[in-house]
Amino acid sequence: MPPNPDSTAVMATYARFPLSFERGRGVWLQDSAGRWYLDCVAGIATCSLGHSNRRLGKALARQLGRLQHVSNLYRIPEQEELALWLTEHSCTDKVFFCNSGAEANEAAIKLARKYGHSRRQVERPVVLSARASFHGRTLAAVTATGQDKYHCGFEPLPEGFDYFTYNDIDSFNSTLASHGDRVVAVLIEPLQGEGGVVPGNPEFFRQLRQICDQRQILLILDEVQVGMGRSGSLWGYEQLGIEPDAITVAKGLGGGIPIGALAVKAKADVFEAGDHASTFGGNPFSCRAALTVAAELERRQLLRKVGERGEQLRAGLARRVAQHPELLAGVRGWGLIQGLLLRDGAATAGDVVKAAMAEGLLLVPAGPQVVRFVPPLVISQRELRQVFKRLDKALARLG
Repeated sequence: MPPNPDSTAVMATYARFPLSFERGRGVWLQDSAGRWYLDCVAGIATCSLGHSNRRLGKALARQLGRLQHVSNLYRIPEQEELALWLTEHSCTDKVFFCNSGAEANEAAIKLARKYGHSRRQVERPVVLSARASFHGRTLAAVTATGQDKYHCGFEPLPEGFDYFTYNDIDSFNSTLASHGDRVVAVLIEPLQGEGGVVPGNPEFFRQLRQICDQRQILLILDEVQVGMGRSGSLWGYEQLGIEPDAITVAKGLGGGIPIGALAVKAKADVFEAGDHASTFGGNPFSCRAALTVAAELERRQLLRKVGERGEQLRAGLARRVAQHPELLAGVRGWGLIQGLLLRDGAATAGDVVKAAMAEGLLLVPAGPQVVRFVPPLVISQRELRQVFKRLDKALARLG
């Protein structure tokens, strides 16, 4: 019998659905009543290999039988192996490990300020980020998040942040000019997830890269949601044709086990001993999870499959847009992160999520008018057909 939600001792920081799951297998989850759901949430783009992946389970059982944690007082071979994999498979040279995307972005913000002080002698450095962005819930990360609704009630926010309109180079230049020479970094998502599944414009990012080079500004890409293959490329920046100075990674990196990372090029490698730390960050257990995900991405050729399944998902959603013009307005995204846009006044993303849940399909909003599809990267062609059948029934519920 599931616990009574009215008597739980858990703080009420989430508006939870009245649903709890007891087991999962691949892209499927079973609730406490025994009903199976097709999962297009994947722990919010986290369970890359799906639920209860056998190779991940075996690797973690073996690691747990050897060693789970020792702290960063000592060298950690699994951490060094993972850092090597990340740098060999990206444009970066060094890696700091932590436990989440918010922590990775906190590390990036500290790094940006250290860079400003030590490399450019800026006394009060400024970090620019985009409106409608999302970078995490810790105080600095939430300040970097360009959405007022996440700031309300937590003032005074840390100083040293300002915002520009995503994909708008004129807005960026105007915001940059207002701070003179104080801007030391730009923290930006290759694709805005919580902001409505909005892909970056390659021309905007090309100009942004050029300006950052000219002004000695660090370009830091928040790859927390799109990194580790979700876009169909290993990294979102590959979709944009540029290289950043640093990336932040989490979510899909550990396949459901908490791990995050800040990976930097040599020019941004300014941290020294004592500048930053994490008790649990990069411990043997979490690194073994990430190494297993990395190995499976390669062994199963998941980047190619994400591209194929992403095209299938996008095409299927586009057909539903054509079939329901009064309700649906469009589809956008990369690979296996796709957003279904709703017409203003027709329904909300929450309405669609609830209707889909009633049909055994799990979806997640990306703002009030966009429904996000982020299934495990291992979803099959047949399972995507099941997604569309259940989505059709959900849309029929909404008239």
